[in-house]
Amino acid sequence: MNLDLSASFDTLNQMGRAFAALLPNLIIALLVLLVARVVAGAAGRVVERIVEKTDRPANVSLVMGRLTRWAVFVLGLLVALTIAVPSFNAGTLIGALGVSGVAIGFAFKDIFQNLLAGLLLLLTRPFQIGDVISSGAHDGTVEDIQVRATLVRTVDNRLVVIPNSDLYTNRVVVLTSKPTRRGEVVVGIGYGDDIEQAKRIVLDAISGLPQLEREPAPAVYATELADSSVNLSVRFWVGPSTGRDLLGATDAVIVAIKKALDAANVEIAYPTQTLLLQRQVAASQATARADAASEPQGD
Repeated sequence: MNLDLSASFDTLNQMGRAFAALLPNLIIALLVLLVARVVAGAAGRVVERIVEKTDRPANVSLVMGRLTRWAVFVLGLLVALTIAVPSFNAGTLIGALGVSGVAIGFAFKDIFQNLLAGLLLLLTRPFQIGDVISSGAHDGTVEDIQVRATLVRTVDNRLVVIPNSDLYTNRVVVLTSKPTRRGEVVVGIGYGDDIEQAKRIVLDAISGLPQLEREPAPAVYATELADSSVNLSVRFWVGPSTGRDLLGATDAVIVAIKKALDAANVEIAYPTQTLLLQRQVAASQATARADAASEPQGD
């Protein structure tokens, strides 16, 4: 059986000639991509320096630099494709993207939403890198504000990636918006204790703590006549306000108050309940009826 391989050889020969003719264009396209990458990095650094000179936060300069790098690299990629594939037309690609823009918009809705939210966060600046924020169930320090998400480092050293759209549309508490932060401890004393004396004891106990700010000074207020106690609200200030500083200050305040009230024999009240067994109730009722029957009747 004789096989005619001339047609296959002709096809391979044509493919080799086409590749040889295209090889210079491919080499030039690769060089263009390398140059585009270098230029993109340089352009990004220049933009970062320019933004930093306008007294914008560091996160704004970082994001603007990244956007510049991507824009320059995409432009270089289009030029490289035009060189490598002469039949390629950027206008045709843009037109095709325009026709299918609705489908792409639905497919990448979340990405575009996070991108826009990230840009708005950078422009409005509700918080910056280094701030301590609380969003939902997560509290931590902002490490980076990226185009798609914000990186938050929690107190227990976990890294939480929060989409920018969540931070922009939901409530965010910025714990470091001011240099100081107020803490509060509620202490219940007995109804038989002197309220003014208890307040003086508490203030004397916490006024000298190094974890607390001197101004504003600590204060104690009687806030509630509860079922089993008179509740005192002990308010104090710490700074700079991070979650760890407030937690440590609260611990020091509670320990100092407990020691001072114990030393002054001031009762720290707690809820109490009286339990009566059914037999005790029945016996009490029988005794009450007997006492009532033994009383002399009037005329």
